[in-house]
Amino acid sequence: MDSIKTPQTSSPAAASWHSLAAEDVLKRLQTTAEGLSHQEGQQRLARHGPNVLERQSQSGPLRVLFRQINNPLIWVLLGSAVLAIALGKVTDGLVVLAVVVLNTVIGFVQEFRAGRAIEALSRMVPELTAVLRGGHKVTVPAAELVLGDVVMLASGDKVPADLRLISVRNLQVEEAALTGESVPVMKQLRPVAEDAALGDRSNLAFGGTLVTSGTGTAVVVATGGHTELGRISKMLGETVDLQTPLTKALATIGRFLTIGILAVSVVLLAVGLLRGYAVGEALLVAITLAVAAIPEGLPAIVTIALAIGVQRMAARRAVIRKLPAVETLGSTTVICSDKTGTLTRNEMTVQALWTPAGGWTMSGVGYAPEGRLHQKGVPVDGVPEAARELLRAGALCNDAALQSKGGKWELTGDPTEGALLVAAEKAGLPVEELCERFPRVDAIPFESESQFMATLHEDGEDRRSIFLKGAPEVILRRCALPEGLRPEGVLAEVERMAEGGMRVLAVASKAVPATHERMEPEHVAGGFSLLGLQGMIDPPRQEAIAAVRACHEAGIVVKMITGDHQKTAESIGRELGLHGTGPALTGRQLAELNDHQLAEAGATTNVFARVAPEHKLRLVRALQARHQVVAMTGDGVNDAPALKQANIGVAMGITGTAVSKEAADIVLMDDNFASIAAAVEEGRRVYDNLIKSLAFVLPTNLGLALILAFGVAFFPIQEVGGALAPLMPMLPTQLLWINLVATVALALPLAFEAKEPNVMQRPPRSPSGPVLSRFVVVRTLVAAVLMAAGAIGLFLWEYTSEVGRSGHAVALREAQTMAVTTVILFQIFYMLMCRSLKGSIFRLGWLSNPTVFVGIGVLVLLQLGFIYLPFMQKVFGTSALDWKALGMSTLVAVVILPVIGAEKLWRSRRERTSLDRREPPRGLRVGPRLPA
Repeated sequence: MDSIKTPQTSSPAAASWHSLAAEDVLKRLQTTAEGLSHQEGQQRLARHGPNVLERQSQSGPLRVLFRQINNPLIWVLLGSAVLAIALGKVTDGLVVLAVVVLNTVIGFVQEFRAGRAIEALSRMVPELTAVLRGGHKVTVPAAELVLGDVVMLASGDKVPADLRLISVRNLQVEEAALTGESVPVMKQLRPVAEDAALGDRSNLAFGGTLVTSGTGTAVVVATGGHTELGRISKMLGETVDLQTPLTKALATIGRFLTIGILAVSVVLLAVGLLRGYAVGEALLVAITLAVAAIPEGLPAIVTIALAIGVQRMAARRAVIRKLPAVETLGSTTVICSDKTGTLTRNEMTVQALWTPAGGWTMSGVGYAPEGRLHQKGVPVDGVPEAARELLRAGALCNDAALQSKGGKWELTGDPTEGALLVAAEKAGLPVEELCERFPRVDAIPFESESQFMATLHEDGEDRRSIFLKGAPEVILRRCALPEGLRPEGVLAEVERMAEGGMRVLAVASKAVPATHERMEPEHVAGGFSLLGLQGMIDPPRQEAIAAVRACHEAGIVVKMITGDHQKTAESIGRELGLHGTGPALTGRQLAELNDHQLAEAGATTNVFARVAPEHKLRLVRALQARHQVVAMTGDGVNDAPALKQANIGVAMGITGTAVSKEAADIVLMDDNFASIAAAVEEGRRVYDNLIKSLAFVLPTNLGLALILAFGVAFFPIQEVGGALAPLMPMLPTQLLWINLVATVALALPLAFEAKEPNVMQRPPRSPSGPVLSRFVVVRTLVAAVLMAAGAIGLFLWEYTSEVGRSGHAVALREAQTMAVTTVILFQIFYMLMCRSLKGSIFRLGWLSNPTVFVGIGVLVLLQLGFIYLPFMQKVFGTSALDWKALGMSTLVAVVILPVIGAEKLWRSRRERTSLDRREPPRGLRVGPRLPA
């Protein structure tokens, strides 16, 4: 029994079953075609374990919760809240704690819902399966399958483990979820090369795939985690969710803010103590600085901005599963796309006809009724007789069926046969009428061993016709060719079509007497006349071609990764405009490359064919090693590890498996590459608006910190009630009012801003580049200094003018209220300038974003309540202002408009001059060169 352990525990050995004859496989597994005995099955189950996929242990709720709290800024806020409560400032402390709790809940819910892909994998294994035990057919739980069990397969069955076929009859298996093959695979028994790609191992059936037609028996060669599905499950467990560019950038900003805030707080604490502050007052100053400098409302602003992006993307057929994915799309530099159904229509379509009398191409893609026949590019009026015979025979020698619904045909049966029916319909040969005119009498179904199908039809009173279709080399051996035509010439035409990525079928016919009742093998052995060839392909979506072009214009490289054949992939790649520096690379070639060579190949090649799951995963990692932000699309189980590893995983909503959807960040509801391009555009808009929000929020926090620091360093210390107290320009609760209420009310409307005109004409931002560019930092400093100077100036003016008349307490409340109002008005005017960071607000259009004025209106009403409502005066320590004070605050705040406007004008002129002088870079290829 030890001899059967090696394949189960060694990947190379497990991969060699397809290279052995069926008899050798049975011998190695110490079983027979009659199956194992029940006793032997139980012993092997105890030895090797059940046929189940192990589930990866998930983080518990407490660990997920801790990850949300374990952030430097959060710890500073928590410490500030605890200190504030300890010092008797309960309201301040509770408000800060409420902010922390809100952000923690949002992050906890988001992370706890992720990571279910492996559970979806386990659901792909059927619960019960039919096996032979001691020569008798029995039904056992799939989990009890063991090496050497003989499984019986029939149409509609889900394959329960990895199997080596030992007998088949017209067995076809849908493997798209595992291999990416666009049509069901016809299975056969002959051994194949040991290094054959996964999609070429036609004598194996893989766990989790689906039998679409025929029957077969097979011996179990791998179970549980040792199956191809199990290997994918293991790769899925080893991949990690990467931080998005935004989350990494915000984490960096958070670290710098934390260090800076702590340092300045310690300095202010020391300054306060040196100036004679009591220890409690000095600590309160440090807490107030933390409250002022930390952008408490920023997490809420980011979350809501991303949520708005989610709604906009949903309207464009892209459903977001993880909020950060919205922003990540905007920074994507490479899109690795599956072919079938995403870049193509997933509709096999006849595009070329060839007969001994000439060749034609057929326009019209997919299963839509329109289409025309062309010869050398010239439309043909009426279908030539030779082409009619070819199309008629292909439609009659056929087991598929078409049903017209809403101007489109729906196919039942094999996609290849469906393409033949559609071609006949497009040529004006209604299939239903053909079947009535030439009723079928008998048929020889397609067999993988024979590689052809034959049907016998009525064809008039005195004769019948046999139509034959199948592999060209098989059909040619049964045909008598007309004079002047040699088999080599026909095969050269087959090769020409194949080089265009087409799947080629040959069609032939011969007349037989009307007394011919059935077909025997000798009736199809020879004597046929070759009618011609039909070449078909799954054509690219027209909208995908336009979307690829849009991505190239946006500086995004598009790569096609498919399990289909090399020639097919290259042909589709050419039609899509995916131009690399050489031919398509196959999975076998990728497997021979080391990591460095793979990185080079990934950078210079845009079409990959016959790719296995591990190749996709390595390719994504190689691109990421070159600092690319990778979006990966897919619909199958084989795509799941790469989807999870990619910076942004995009699954197909229609054809996608549950595994791929669980592993992805985004699900496309229409399976269309054009929706990815639309989502990228939306992601860039979201990122632009987030930067606008940051550029608006950060000057406020820096300005408030400057106001507070200036007050601690230079304002006098007053004696109030026999005790020394610092003259504070603002109270902690007033700072929270500005940070949470005012800032959020004005920053949120920026999330609704329309996209910038050039959003898809500029290259992706550098993944390693800072979120806050130099110009945003300079803008932040300018705005913060202006705001601090205006607020401090008016505070001193109001306090000094009122303290003699009203006393310290009244003058301080009025001066603090005036300083807060100045900052609020400053924020309103500055927000208008942030609607476009570089463009003029006049050119932008005042009414392009009505929510801006809604936010301003809401904030004005809230601020009036803050100033004049008694209960708010009590909570926030404010006082009513007269119209003169309001006017002074408005005049000081409005200064920001001409200052930032002049800075924008100067910067735009400088950038235009720099662009005029700059030479275009040499040797740099951001994206593929588009055809002229």
